[in-house]
Amino acid sequence: MRYRSTRGLSPDLSFSQVVLEGLARDGGLYLPESLPQFGSRLSELSRLRYQDLGMEIFTPFMTPDFNPGEIAELVERSCQNFEHREITPLVKGGDHWILELWHGPTLAFKDVALQFLGNLFEVLLKRSGGELNILGATSGDTGSAAIHGVRGKERVRIFILHPQGKVSQVQERQMTSVLDDNVVNVAVTGTFDDAQSCVKEIFSDLEFKDHYHLGAINSINWARVMAQIVYYFYGYFRWQEKTGGQAAVFSVPTGNFGDIFAGILAKRMGLPIKKLVLGTNENDILSRAFQSGDYSTKAVVPTISPSMDIQLASNFERYLYFLADQNPEVLRRWMEELGKTGAIKLEPALLAKAQAEVQAFRVDRTLASDVMNRYLKRGSALDPHTAVGVGAAELSGEKDVICLSTAHPAKFSEAFEAATGQRPKIPASILALEGKPTRVVTSAATKSAIQKLMTEKIG
Repeated sequence: MRYRSTRGLSPDLSFSQVVLEGLARDGGLYLPESLPQFGSRLSELSRLRYQDLGMEIFTPFMTPDFNPGEIAELVERSCQNFEHREITPLVKGGDHWILELWHGPTLAFKDVALQFLGNLFEVLLKRSGGELNILGATSGDTGSAAIHGVRGKERVRIFILHPQGKVSQVQERQMTSVLDDNVVNVAVTGTFDDAQSCVKEIFSDLEFKDHYHLGAINSINWARVMAQIVYYFYGYFRWQEKTGGQAAVFSVPTGNFGDIFAGILAKRMGLPIKKLVLGTNENDILSRAFQSGDYSTKAVVPTISPSMDIQLASNFERYLYFLADQNPEVLRRWMEELGKTGAIKLEPALLAKAQAEVQAFRVDRTLASDVMNRYLKRGSALDPHTAVGVGAAELSGEKDVICLSTAHPAKFSEAFEAATGQRPKIPASILALEGKPTRVVTSAATKSAIQKLMTEKIG
């Protein structure tokens, strides 16, 4: 398998090269040259454990750089820190189904991909004898999951930027209480979008990127998206066992478009998905894009689902590439327009094409809080991000929707208590954060400030 940039000006790379490169040198995002097809193997795949299913799905993407035995070992090791034997169990919740993606070490869905990516980095660097300085921005969950994926690993150093005062207390402590020498937490002034833009600017400085061996752990890294495809297949198989249904509807709360894009790929790889429902909070750039073709940035609004407080979705470029029929010239024009005006307008034919695949809804604080309250009374505790996805499922009018549950409610206990009047059950891993020493540095969210900080830390 070879990988190409959405913008078409960088050379095609192998899987290993793509993982270490992160963002393409032309500013684009990498995608495989083709998608493997599993439609004829669904019955066989449905009987596999999560780990074995992951090995089957990953193999065509990772060949020839890894053989099936090496892939199986990576997947097994990456699932060892999950507390549920099914890794991502499916449970009934209200009128819908809840796919619990938060049984990893940081209680968020990002663990599924980042435990795998951390181990993958370690193997690739051991092979090459090289080193990697990871730079990433987080709206909350990616940072802690990334840090826990690479903490203490040899040849890897990680710099994680988070918006100061704009992540939950639990998210902040999960990051800043990790004191391993290879971890640097940076609180930046501004929003997540400011931090993310800063990261992209630094990756575009090719001289700096090459000199300091920069790598990406945000969902701009193809391996992140690839890892998330597995739980769509696994969730579908468990849903089919429980309902006898043939084509499923998935509802996904999303801010950066990575999670739902994995579902779009799963459908294109032969998984029987009837529809993908997208839920945003008040930061509704993605729901506006699919409802009216208006992909335009606005000021970020603080909400009760802070991991989705994003106004520029990195992975949307990968979807736009598909809408452009994989024509990089068209994609480059759109991205230039976005850079100049802060907006892209999808013409009616393209909008209709997008709406045939994704139905989008804006779920505000009032509806998300109502969902949390109602579902708790029926025995399901939902975090505010999951509540956005469930709210979108309700607005869609579809029945028996598989709703992706992205975090344990204890990660957002204040919002949960405000909505329900009750405190969520606090897991031991979160209780253990109390009183732990923390370490964090503060910085402006500018290219020069972060590069100076990295240079000092790397030496």
